[in-house]
Amino acid sequence: MPDDPAVSKTEIGAPASCTASLPDAETSTASDIAAFVAKARALAPRAGGKSGRLVFALDATMSRQPTWDMACQLQADMFREAGSIGGLDVRLVYFRGLNECRASPWISDTDQLARLMTRINVEGGHTQIGRVLSETRREAVKEGVRALVFVGDAMEENLDALCAKAGELGLLKVPCFMFQEGSDDVAENAFRQIARLSGGAYCRFDPGAAAQLRELLRAVAAYAAGGREALERLSKTASGASALLTQLR
Repeated sequence: MPDDPAVSKTEIGAPASCTASLPDAETSTASDIAAFVAKARALAPRAGGKSGRLVFALDATMSRQPTWDMACQLQADMFREAGSIGGLDVRLVYFRGLNECRASPWISDTDQLARLMTRINVEGGHTQIGRVLSETRREAVKEGVRALVFVGDAMEENLDALCAKAGELGLLKVPCFMFQEGSDDVAENAFRQIARLSGGAYCRFDPGAAAQLRELLRAVAAYAAGGREALERLSKTASGASALLTQLR
């Protein structure tokens, strides 16, 4: 089976879209942020001066329009705060439209990452999860990747092909953290299989559940920067970390 078309490398200069702020009830307070940064600083120090590398992939097709602004702002906020501890480089990947799949360079500046995310707008199209998995594998072989995070709500591809790619990532010790928005049964089955075969974890979050997704993404950020030990320590006080830890092999 031929590999997926190469993912376009770009600075992600799509028109502005994700500009809506979260409701006051969902935004982090100054004390919340300070507590998280202090905890992450203790849990996830740089190892040997090298940063953890995390591929962060998004389904940007039209089905996610109702909650896209919320999710975009939340994800940008989370990485901005996680970046305060250092030790985490992120490669942002998204797909949308007619066969469009793009990737940013590796980014350690969280303000830059936030700006890129807020310039992505959704477009109709089919899922391209296979290309995301292939891009992650290429980077893992080339320079090493700690983990893949994928956030989406659908799957419209050949499941056997996706499972084969997930298995390859498992052999490379790159777990896939698959976060499903909504309750589509086909997507859930696929996401669970990808997580299992890669040695990762699956979690479903309800549309609009900003606090829930924030906690889960923070747990993954700690894992990417500090490894399983960091996640184990975080799991003692954070349910999101505990939920992911129980699935990691």
